[in-house]
Amino acid sequence: MCASMAVIRQRKQTSQDSFSMQEPASTAPKRRQHSLATDLVTELSQRILLGKIAPGQKLPSENQIVREHGVSRTVVREAISKLQASGLVVTHHGIGTFVLERSDQTGLRLKVETVSRVRDIIELRIGLETQAVALAAVRRTDEQLAAMRQALDDYQDLLANDDSCVEADKRFHMLIAEATGNPYFLEIMQHLGSAIIPRSRIASSERAGNNLAHQGYLANLEHEALLSAIRRKDPDAARAAMWTHLSNSRERLVPLE
Repeated sequence: MCASMAVIRQRKQTSQDSFSMQEPASTAPKRRQHSLATDLVTELSQRILLGKIAPGQKLPSENQIVREHGVSRTVVREAISKLQASGLVVTHHGIGTFVLERSDQTGLRLKVETVSRVRDIIELRIGLETQAVALAAVRRTDEQLAAMRQALDDYQDLLANDDSCVEADKRFHMLIAEATGNPYFLEIMQHLGSAIIPRSRIASSERAGNNLAHQGYLANLEHEALLSAIRRKDPDAARAAMWTHLSNSRERLVPLE
């Protein structure tokens, strides 16, 4: 009888061991699928927020996304569902999925009608972008670093020709947000819109004269310090450089008369 009980216990233990060994295998595909969908959401949302897929433009078809990214249709459908939930796209059945116009997307709406409000927004940006640039310094790719360098080269060319540097300036900051690898940094920056670089709404070149050019020169030096820290992959230096840059930008605002 003792021998029989021993056999029963052995069989029971073997069955339990077999079950515990098989259990992770049943859940692993689900975790992998979720990871693939998250990666795809990150890729598509960044393309949308950077304007690579413009508002009103149709997203690639399900088949195209499957071929391009090497994922299943289930992964693509999960990713599209998340983009819909975030308010970036809308799907018209039988037609396709389209990027929503910014006015149709839910999110932050900011007015920069006074210097006081712009200073408030820059305070917000200090908290946001000091962390973003620290992450970008650690996570950036060589391609992203090259794109930042090009944005600053464009900024300097425009500055030398007395042209508006606003778009190049904004592009540099958006590229930093992209380099974090976290799509929400980029999305928040996109929602801030023109409030990111408010100088053109606070003072024109005719009113500010040489002072505006001097401000652009100072901002350029600060941008170079930022890029240097990102290039060296030094998050602490990058964070300090961004704090200096935005704090100085806040103080350089020219009030409307």
